Amino acid sequence: MSSRRYAILGTGALGGFYGARLQKAGLDVHFLLHRDYDWVRHSGLVVESPEGNFSLPQVNAYADVQAMPPCDVVVVALKTTQNHLLPQLLPPLLHEHNWVLVLQNGLGIEPEVAKIVGGDRVMGGLCFICSNKVGPGHIRHLDYSAITLGDYAPNYHPCGITERMQQVKQDFEQANIPIQLSEDLLLARWQKLVWNIPFNGLSVVLDATTTEMMASPPIRTLATELMQEVVAGAKACHKALPDDAIAKMLDNTAKMKPYKTSMKLDYEAGNPLEIEAIFGNPLRLATQAGASLPRMTLLYQQLQFLESRKIVLSVKC
Repeated sequence: MSSRRYAILGTGALGGFYGARLQKAGLDVHFLLHRDYDWVRHSGLVVESPEGNFSLPQVNAYADVQAMPPCDVVVVALKTTQNHLLPQLLPPLLHEHNWVLVLQNGLGIEPEVAKIVGGDRVMGGLCFICSNKVGPGHIRHLDYSAITLGDYAPNYHPCGITERMQQVKQDFEQANIPIQLSEDLLLARWQKLVWNIPFNGLSVVLDATTTEMMASPPIRTLATELMQEVVAGAKACHKALPDDAIAKMLDNTAKMKPYKTSMKLDYEAGNPLEIEAIFGNPLRLATQAGASLPRMTLLYQQLQFLESRKIVLSVKC
């Protein structure tokens, strides 16, 4: 049994699911919450999953990082739109030998976290999961749960497979969460964008689930073309994705249960969208390297417009 203690910053669809699974497997887990704090402190967490429903009537819940105990691994599971909070949240949780595991979508995240905690502490993870928060402390896991884990070095220099990656892998596998270790974190992030860019973006612009998009030949073609641009963007940045990356992503998406992407759910709820991390940062990096990505650029511009209109409407209301 692992003796490592985990802090979960962001107990939503992702952090709530993984943190609950770690606690269920016997690890010592501590959850930071905001709106759900009172509910979870009194009632715990509930997880619905095709892999088995379970509840945790008692969890270590906190509304303030200052009250949390020293933890060996600090998991950042917030949306990237909340990363402006990290300079206040992370420093109180640091001690001499702990690590920060960033479980977020997009590019350019680890360098910003490294500015706060130091690059030698930072690891990154890409989550391939269909999961939604459906109520206070209530997570509905629909499909998939795997994580690709990589270590971070300045300028995303490939780190190989490190000892601490193996330790985190051991803990998550104890909780029956599949873990793949990557020697190159930046390559892994580009590979995840092959799915995130077309399906998160199009789900908002088209007001559609993954099933609806995959059932439409024109939209499936558009998604494929967007994926090809992501591959081209990665190549411009000297990251060659596997030849079968697009085919595998399309196949996995076709097999998914009907799923509203996290970006679509955020849009419907009036929450800020993760546009810059998922679209803006990769576009800037790839275009500076000489790539031409017209479809990605158009989708980015459409999402910017929808976000700005949503802000204007909320102000008027």
